[in-house]
Amino acid sequence: MSVDPCHDEPLVLGSHRLQSRLIVGTGKYATFDLMRDCLVASGSEVITVAVRRERLIDAEGRNILDYIDLSRYTILPNTAGCFNAADAVRVARLGREILEGLENPGADWVKLEVLGDKKTLLPDPLATVEATRELVADGFQVLVYSTDDPITAIRLKEAGATSVMPAGSPIGSGQGILNPNNIRICLEYLKEGDPGYPVIVDAGVGTASDVSQAMELGVDGVLLNTGIAGAKDPLRMAHAMRDACRAGRQAWLAGRIPRKLYATASSPETGVVGS
Repeated sequence: MSVDPCHDEPLVLGSHRLQSRLIVGTGKYATFDLMRDCLVASGSEVITVAVRRERLIDAEGRNILDYIDLSRYTILPNTAGCFNAADAVRVARLGREILEGLENPGADWVKLEVLGDKKTLLPDPLATVEATRELVADGFQVLVYSTDDPITAIRLKEAGATSVMPAGSPIGSGQGILNPNNIRICLEYLKEGDPGYPVIVDAGVGTASDVSQAMELGVDGVLLNTGIAGAKDPLRMAHAMRDACRAGRQAWLAGRIPRKLYATASSPETGVVGS
């Protein structure tokens, strides 16, 4: 029996098992129709919805949920727009209540964001740890947005986070992976003694090569929104992000060649013509 060379294990996030390692958001699209088509093109199984910020009803009275196939997607509610632990916990509970009413399996988890200020949209590390502890105690599987600081990452894991998700760069900035070394250290610390612990790059990727770079670092997935929704051609970019995520993952599994200062001939040096 032949073995598929591209076979990969599913991404395990708590009780959820996913084939796609790309998670995409639903915000900033020009229309709900475009959002729906880009979700399909991305190949994602999980889509994140901002419970507090999301434009649930548009100017024409249409509900965003009318454009999301709840039998196809697991919703990951997020607490974007929260600037303290109490608000984040309250919004997470609201998201759970909504998804329980919809009988969507995403009711048991949350993407936690507790932001420090409105200019950088970087997380408040102390409030994020506090909210993580409270939500874990309340039965949530917490996927937590963090800086790329390895010490903060460890504190969040110790607080019970199902997944720590360091930012590649600030939310919506499109700057890509600004500090790959910190991501590598986060991976080392978070996976030490626990190689299956999932680490996801969340925020800042602007194009397909950013997604591929993140996956080639060895992270388990990428979460993005603006990189697709803000592109000149969002639908084409959704396809590109899907393919980049797959390519980067396969490259990581394949193992790149070592970097060398000087050239190494790719053809044999013995038995050459004229020798």
